[in-house]
Amino acid sequence: MHPSTHAAAIRPLRERVESWEEEYLSPLAERSYPARRTAGEGDSAMRTPFQRDRDRIVHSKAFRRLKHKTQVFISPEGDHYRTRLTHTLETCGIARTVARALGLNEDLTEAIGLGHDLGHPPFGHIGEAVLDSCLQERYGLRFRHNEHSLRVVERLERDGRGLNLTEQVRDGILRHTGPEKPATLEGQIMRLVDRIAYINHDIDDALRAGVLHPADLPRAEIAVLGDSGSQRIDMLARDLVERSSSSGAIVQSDEIGAAMTRLRDFMFQRVYLGPAAQREHARIERMLHALFDHFAACPPAPAAEGANEAERVTDYLAGMTDRFAVRAFAELSVPQGF
Repeated sequence: MHPSTHAAAIRPLRERVESWEEEYLSPLAERSYPARRTAGEGDSAMRTPFQRDRDRIVHSKAFRRLKHKTQVFISPEGDHYRTRLTHTLETCGIARTVARALGLNEDLTEAIGLGHDLGHPPFGHIGEAVLDSCLQERYGLRFRHNEHSLRVVERLERDGRGLNLTEQVRDGILRHTGPEKPATLEGQIMRLVDRIAYINHDIDDALRAGVLHPADLPRAEIAVLGDSGSQRIDMLARDLVERSSSSGAIVQSDEIGAAMTRLRDFMFQRVYLGPAAQREHARIERMLHALFDHFAACPPAPAAEGANEAERVTDYLAGMTDRFAVRAFAELSVPQGF
């Protein structure tokens, strides 16, 4: 090994990363150092702060449960339907591509993406709506999966100690949806790419399930964005990069952004809240209401120190996978014998 190469190899990681980011990242990119955590920690010799956040999320119990949580289709039997886990991974891939093209921090973008749906309850959009309704009715509270995702990483993981993630990752998780934009451009990428990913992947699943047929897709939007899911994702990602590069903000062009919004509205009308979903809605609502009433009457043990009754019930129900919720409901509803 050449002496200069050896010297570069043994330079401290922080020094090498800071030097690389100064040369190659956009001035608008979030820098990896210093780590801004609620509880201070020493730097790792092998991983940047955002890499450590990514690894903590991937090794969390909430992340593993995503493989058995519905994306759109309830407890899907087919091997090729998306789950919350596959949605998360697909979203992260697109988001990293956009972040790299814009010279932004890929590790931060990925960490936000991996954590953004950790607080999603079972049974997709329907499950979130039912849990929100139950909480309003009994406790006067609301349920928002982005807020609960933040609670998962701050209060519930590691037996209530939380993951002590950086401020930038926590902000991106909380604000990936809702009225406020994330504070970082990397978080703003995830906010838009989350929609790009789920709209197009959900179209693919709906076509596979026969809920939609190719002729059902709105012609004007398909003409603008592309005939296939991969074409639409490529068009949307390229538009995002091109417009953001010239504006210094994470934005879409008016034409492409409007077409995506109309396609999203179509999916809510025909798929997320469409006839097939409505047929399941009553059963899911009945099941989750029964589980909610049971655990409100007999609250589970607190998953976080100081959790009140509403938090104990919410933490337990939102943490359920689809199949665990079905088993729990069966145990309450089906005679077990003596």
